Amino acid sequence: MWWLYLCVGLATAGLLVLGVLAVRVFAAVQELARQVAAATDALAAASDRLQRAARPLSERAGQISRS
Repeated sequence: MWWLYLCVGLATAGLLVLGVLAVRVFAAVQELARQVAAATDALAAASDRLQRAARPLSERAGQISRS
């Protein structure tokens, strides 16, 4: 009969370990999502700055090709 208690205890411990690991994975995914969002914002800002910087150059290139 003691083996029944042992099996139930081991199963419970296994479920607890899986629960803890699931919480850790969830926290890691949340952190990764925050980092991806920050990187996306940074890339969008850099793209805007690049477009603003390239606009005068493209206008000058158009003037050179027309001359």
